[in-house]
Amino acid sequence: MVIHFQYNKKQVLQALRYHFLSRPEIRIMIIVVNVFAFFSAALYYFEKITPMAFLTSSALWFFLMITFWFLLPGSVYRRTATFKDHFTMKFEQYSFSVGNERGSRSWPWEALKTFIETPHFFHLYFDTRSFFLVPKNGFSSKDEVYEMRQLLKEKIKR
Repeated sequence: MVIHFQYNKKQVLQALRYHFLSRPEIRIMIIVVNVFAFFSAALYYFEKITPMAFLTSSALWFFLMITFWFLLPGSVYRRTATFKDHFTMKFEQYSFSVGNERGSRSWPWEALKTFIETPHFFHLYFDTRSFFLVPKNGFSSKDEVYEMRQLLKEKIKR
């Protein structure tokens, strides 16, 4: 199977959000900050803390959400030239390859550790931090997306 694609900025930003929020350490941090914010709101309601303490905890919550929702995905998108290229990807029996006008690279399926599927992408993970986004809009039909999903399930042992 061969696909040709380029990235859509809004979709890539959403995919990066999925990536960051799927990280266990970020999830734990968000849960802890949300519990802390809820706890501080309850303490403020029962007049156990000052308004300044409640305002500080609220500012922390807002800063964290803005960072993970806007700043982090935006900075990764701006720094990575990959998202501005046009690509051709080939999926074969024993390997897959990615290429653009400057060259190409091939990997065996065993190089991938896992994958996740989001509304617009397949995230192919080489390790916990290195991944490649394969946009679903690069496929010519929903049948090809289904075939790709089956191929990934077959080739990548989770």
